[in-house]
Amino acid sequence: MKRILREQATKFAFDHSDKPLLRVSISEQFEIETWDAGIGFFKSSADKAIPANRPGFDRTPPLVNPIAGPIFIEGLDRGDTLIVNIHEIEVENTSWIAVGPKRGPLGESSRWPELSSEFHTKVFKHTPGASGTTKDGTLHFNDKISWPITPFIGTLGVAPDRDVCNSLDGQGDWGGNLDIRDFKPGNKVFLPVYHEGGLFYLGDVHASQGDTEFTGTAAETQARVRLSFEVIKGSKPPGIRIETPDSIIAVHAYRPLEDAVHQATVFMMEWLIDSYGFTPTDAYCFVSTCPDFRINIYQMCKIGKLNYVAGAEIHKRYLG
Repeated sequence: MKRILREQATKFAFDHSDKPLLRVSISEQFEIETWDAGIGFFKSSADKAIPANRPGFDRTPPLVNPIAGPIFIEGLDRGDTLIVNIHEIEVENTSWIAVGPKRGPLGESSRWPELSSEFHTKVFKHTPGASGTTKDGTLHFNDKISWPITPFIGTLGVAPDRDVCNSLDGQGDWGGNLDIRDFKPGNKVFLPVYHEGGLFYLGDVHASQGDTEFTGTAAETQARVRLSFEVIKGSKPPGIRIETPDSIIAVHAYRPLEDAVHQATVFMMEWLIDSYGFTPTDAYCFVSTCPDFRINIYQMCKIGKLNYVAGAEIHKRYLG
């Protein structure tokens, strides 16, 4: 099986001029070994997120959130749809979260001075599950609290049309740093293609995350990801789409949040009309009346240029 090794996964931008790191065929499974968002810096609670101590923080934007790629997919052309099949994610034995002064929305808090005056790093132990691996393992928040590891890919996408976007705050209909918990095993991600071969990138796996990723970091970890691709020739979605075994999700990233929610809902209506036979009137009324219509707020942290990421979700039982 073809593989990108961790030491090769050190790009920090979605750049259409990059030389492909790997070439794969449609339906061919392959693996990517990823760094965590901190490139291995956070190993214990003693490793604080002090910018002066972190390699790459003398750059603007800082060199964090490394990605692997680009991957050239044989048979893809501009105007196609790339379908990413996420088969498996196996995380390493630990993950981390780091907070501190001027980090995240409460990095200047006066109500809780410890958040704005001290740096805190928490390292979480992972224990394997019945499979003997972390694929069904447990994350230990502390001695009393734990939960199942629920890994997903925080940053993925294809090279944008003309821009070069960094892996820290680059976002668009092509992908980017979106921290969508539904980029997980068993699901399909649909992306528009702007360049021959697609030029796909991936990194920033999380072991788990709550809605919004409020601090700006979650359970950041290193991982091994197994993927394959499909293609829809000659058409592309207006934005990112996700298909789970039970539902479909239309995604949009924008500020303010209400604009992200509005456009994700419009994208869902477009999907219902174009692919599932809904009339515009029925689609409009459906999203307002169906009790199972959901808006997922994947990322809503007040950090730098990051947009807010919303997903409009509908269960497949309504789609016929």
